[in-house]
Amino acid sequence: MGRNLDQVIAELSPERRKRVEARYRELRREVDGLRELRQIAGKAQADIATALNIKQPSVSKIEKQADMYLSTLRGYIEAIGGQLELTVKLPRRPALRLQHLGDASTDTVPVAKPRTRRRASPSR
Repeated sequence: MGRNLDQVIAELSPERRKRVEARYRELRREVDGLRELRQIAGKAQADIATALNIKQPSVSKIEKQADMYLSTLRGYIEAIGGQLELTVKLPRRPALRLQHLGDASTDTVPVAKPRTRRRASPSR
């Protein structure tokens, strides 16, 4: 008959159990994605949709995205009651916190739109 995880851990030395528990707590501080983060915050997708003034299926789509605008991520995080902080870690430098990046409330410089070429109209 096989053993379950609790039985295996119970057989470890007290020192080893402490290290396993510490590693478990460390891993629990990491989340797999926005869905898990929302669940930890105790919010439903409908709550987020209301806060962002979008429909619930759009919240589901945001949670499944691998890539998004920082402003979208910031809005989502604020809707679950959090605050987004961006930290940059460079080699041989202390960590740097980016301020206002992706913040829609900051003043932005308009970016020129690329020119589009007009097609020549066919001659008659």
